[in-house]
Amino acid sequence: MKRLYNRINSDELKQQMLESDEKRVTLSFYQYANIEEVAQFRNQFYEGLSALGVFGRIYVAKEGINGQLSLPADNFEAFKTYLYSIDFLKGIRLNIAIEDDGKSFYKLKIKVRDKIVADGLDDNTFDASKRGTPLDAADYNKLVDDKKTIIVDMRNHYESEVGYFKGAIRPDVETFREALPLVEDMLAEEKDKNIVMYCTGGIRCEKASAYYLHKGFENVFMVEGGIIEYSRQCEEQGLENKFIGKNFVFDERMGERITEDVISKCHQCGATCDTHINCANDACHILFIQCESCAEKYTNCCSQKCSDFTQLPEEQQLVLRRTLEFNGTKFGKGRYKAFHKDEGLSLE
Repeated sequence: MKRLYNRINSDELKQQMLESDEKRVTLSFYQYANIEEVAQFRNQFYEGLSALGVFGRIYVAKEGINGQLSLPADNFEAFKTYLYSIDFLKGIRLNIAIEDDGKSFYKLKIKVRDKIVADGLDDNTFDASKRGTPLDAADYNKLVDDKKTIIVDMRNHYESEVGYFKGAIRPDVETFREALPLVEDMLAEEKDKNIVMYCTGGIRCEKASAYYLHKGFENVFMVEGGIIEYSRQCEEQGLENKFIGKNFVFDERMGERITEDVISKCHQCGATCDTHINCANDACHILFIQCESCAEKYTNCCSQKCSDFTQLPEEQQLVLRRTLEFNGTKFGKGRYKAFHKDEGLSLE
């Protein structure tokens, strides 16, 4: 029987990816569809993609598929042929990365999930296929100039912190599940306005737009293909790009630059910066923004405490992590807690 999971050490695979000079293409795609035999489809899909040298993270559920991946550039046409040979994926839009060094993924993971995006909704209570009106880049630029238009960022706070559409409402949330009811409450008195939503590649807005139409909002729109496709169209057509800063992405790159604007600050020293990293202390691993100076000072960690911890022997780390708390131990994703004092690790 063929292996349907990666069996090689992740650190080794990551090092191989970083050292490789193979030209790769990073892209994302999604499709809401009815998949009956989810596990069977998952296994067949894994075999098909593995044969093409695909790396990435893909979620499969009864409601469809959601994937972010990279593949050898030489296999791109073969990949499209294989993808389009699957009935519900035929002709699907592929969102090609805007800024790509080929170092986005280092192994292939395909997971079966209850949903392709965790939204907390009971899809049986509304028609999830009745979605908002998609907008291409030109239509978006026209509609947002209307005073009756409200722009809503359906992403999480750590995504919008480094980049967003001008004039957008940016909910302070950690998850899409949190955003749905919060945005509904925020716009409760605006149900007759043009509600334009956007996200990274469009998948969250498709579900959200159906939900808000069900909730009585009259004019619901979504940026087709999200920030990625919008930016591509702006570049191709010479349109004004109304997005500023960086587009956060969920792979090793952590972001792709849309404009030269840097709108956020280092979480440690306050210097202008928009580089996300995960704390190098695996017992913490909190997502935060760090400048080069602080990266050197704290050895890519979120605090002196974490930096000190990473210098300990591995055996001692394993014992101490049972009782010690770090930024990422107690706080949610991206909820960085800066220390007022440069406190190191106390073993007393």
